[in-house]
Amino acid sequence: MAKAAAHRTALVIPALNEAQTIGATLAEIPVGVVDEVIVADGGSTDATREIAIAAGATVLASGRGFGRACLEGVCEARGADIIAFMDADGADDPAFLPALLAPLKAGTADFTIASRTRGVREPGSMAWHQVAAGRAAGLGMRALYGVAYSDMCTFRAIRRDALVGLGMRELTYGWNIEMQMRAARAGLAIVEIPVAYRCRRGGVSKVAGNLRTTLTAGSRIVSTFLRVATQMSGPA
Repeated sequence: MAKAAAHRTALVIPALNEAQTIGATLAEIPVGVVDEVIVADGGSTDATREIAIAAGATVLASGRGFGRACLEGVCEARGADIIAFMDADGADDPAFLPALLAPLKAGTADFTIASRTRGVREPGSMAWHQVAAGRAAGLGMRALYGVAYSDMCTFRAIRRDALVGLGMRELTYGWNIEMQMRAARAGLAIVEIPVAYRCRRGGVSKVAGNLRTTLTAGSRIVSTFLRVATQMSGPA
């Protein structure tokens, strides 16, 4: 059950070779909405780190792996009560951060997640298979836990103590769906927020950039779903 939440908030942004977008992404974050911005860099070979540091973000060398970057960001944000996550490619609109954070700050939710499929999407911002995958995963989680998600994007926020209690272990692109499954199974108060979604502002997608990366990310998500679904209970 949700409880009245303190308001210190950290925003974690996993990044890998996003020099074309990270500066504009950080510049768009509304002033005063978060207390700390952490860019978890997965080994960029471009100027991602330098641009993020110049913009005032805390930059971590997290090592490869999307989930690893998110987890390292959570560890860095020890003083935060709420942790938000957002992609570095400019597709997520930071203007929706207040809407994601409001239920947590009011104590009416433990976990909020953006829904791109319920919001307004720029043409070409999501491929059909991304929409279908989100809906299929949502149906699976509804059957398992009675929670109806419509998406599994990075843009989300959660009470830090609730997240730590989930026992996250996935270090790949399965991180997002693992969090959603564990949150549903743990009985957290979950709110889905429709958001606008844009095309990435530059660079190449690490997930949908080509067939190989799409298949790799998809296999990680499927294997994570099966692993968590077959666990009886607990964070193991």
